[in-house]
Amino acid sequence: MPDLTDLSRFESEITGFDACFFTIGVSALGMSEAQYTKVNYDLVLSVARTVGRLNPGIVFIYVSGQGTDSNGHGRTMWARVKGKTENALLALPFKTYMFRPGAVMPMHGIRSSTGWYNVMYAIATPLYPVLKRAFPNSFTTTEQLGKAMIAVARNGSAKRVLETPDINAATTSTAR
Repeated sequence: MPDLTDLSRFESEITGFDACFFTIGVSALGMSEAQYTKVNYDLVLSVARTVGRLNPGIVFIYVSGQGTDSNGHGRTMWARVKGKTENALLALPFKTYMFRPGAVMPMHGIRSSTGWYNVMYAIATPLYPVLKRAFPNSFTTTEQLGKAMIAVARNGSAKRVLETPDINAATTSTAR
């Protein structure tokens, strides 16, 4: 699609849904704030507004990131943009949840489209059990993240912003 912010051609295909898991994002590395905002704010809000309009009662789950800056005044560009996005999503007239995972270890053959992430995963994977024990509030897996998203879409959550410990707890306490 030439412009993902215009979903008008696909409206008939994106109706009748209970939940939307928005997981698209890009690394801020080498991007200007305007470029990063186009993907991580403009696109997110455009999709959320469209699916919300077409699917009354939808649950919209946005994967943000650990360290997101909700007050919008921090020094880190990506964290400010993600915080602005979260705040705008939380103001929408339907249920939205923000997932802020820290390090997400890929499982079941999942690979990142960002090459240097794959190098980091190759180094970290053998160390994962030790890292998980040493930093339990910073690590989750793709499997835990996915199960938590499904659990929150089905059952809701008392928290609208879920950090890594909340994500990991959702897979054991509310997932079916």
